[in-house]
Amino acid sequence: MADPVVDVAVVGGGPAGTALAALLARRGIDVVVLERQPVWGWRAGGVFASPAAMTALRRIGLAPAVLEEVARPIPAMRLETPRGAAVRLTYGSDAGGPTAVGFDRCALDGALESLAVAAGATVRRGIGVTGLELSSGDGPTRLRTTDGELRARIVVGADGSRSIVATTARVARPSRLAPRVGLTWHVADPRPTGAHEARLVIVKGGYVGLAPVPGGRLNVGIVLGPAWRARLVTMGARAVVADVLASIRPASDDPTAWDQAAACDRIAGAWPLGGRVTRRAGPGWFLVGDAAGFLDPFTGEGLHRALVSTELAASAVEAALAFDGRAAAGAADAYDRAMTRRFASKDLVSWLVQTFLASPALLEYAARRLEARADVRATMGLVMGDLVPASGGIDPRFLVSLLRP
Repeated sequence: MADPVVDVAVVGGGPAGTALAALLARRGIDVVVLERQPVWGWRAGGVFASPAAMTALRRIGLAPAVLEEVARPIPAMRLETPRGAAVRLTYGSDAGGPTAVGFDRCALDGALESLAVAAGATVRRGIGVTGLELSSGDGPTRLRTTDGELRARIVVGADGSRSIVATTARVARPSRLAPRVGLTWHVADPRPTGAHEARLVIVKGGYVGLAPVPGGRLNVGIVLGPAWRARLVTMGARAVVADVLASIRPASDDPTAWDQAAACDRIAGAWPLGGRVTRRAGPGWFLVGDAAGFLDPFTGEGLHRALVSTELAASAVEAALAFDGRAAAGAADAYDRAMTRRFASKDLVSWLVQTFLASPALLEYAARRLEARADVRATMGLVMGDLVPASGGIDPRFLVSLLRP
């Protein structure tokens, strides 16, 4: 790689990185995306999302025909507790709105990469970033890569919860939740078309998501807490997965026996799940997607948050490039504040959900009341799906209506 100075270098070619590249390139900004994987490969990641993610993808520029190919409609997500409660969350579709979806991540990620390239961005695959020298304000950031050195006026970390940009900026912190592992893969779906419900099943020490996706497949995602770590080390992922799936109570609409279904791809893992940052931007650097902080995949809205972060970052990066010194730093500060305003209430809701998950008795109590109270259940679904302001989920009146006997 030569040693030019580009306007923006984006580290990470996942959905957040390529979506941001597309938005910046459309504004005439010279942007290069560096992705260490030479070709797309399945890795642990979310596939279920509420209608809010589809709306964000439309804003970013994916055509309706492309969205139909990358997403499969899911009319409801059923949250199931160990004692048999089943809370059916529709995310507003039962009131006439669009449904939640399950994404084919290969197709979605590829479509966003194509969108970035069509907008004028350069995507360099097979290029890993091995080190950074962040700008101190008087020159560009230097990126050491597996193909030489690149200089950029601004560097963006879109490289997940172990972001090299966040680490170099000294803002990365471990999650406040106990370390958890995520395992995910696909199995064949004997009902390759149509809209079918997904399941989110609480198991001892974790939970399992079962969601239909395009291509005649079902995605299986398992999140396990620290109590499972020793068994994962001694037994291996496949044996633990078999035990977890065997513990799931069969449902009348199950398309397959989960513990016997043949895998379509390898089991991909991620550990530890989650992470946080003390800031999302600073002089000459920005963080988007999971690199900007990730709590837990339980609510299924990591992708939506990632896309919103790219939209907010695009405007801030453009402003930072137009100015120097204090004005450029002000653009970074504005992005950090905008992300806080946008997601502070949702983060509180997520912590509230974690409180329930940590107490089986409290979870069962709340689930039974959600199951029986349609209006409260509808509000919870809209809040979890980022379809209404998340402040409604922490409003004392809502909590009273949820928890009263």
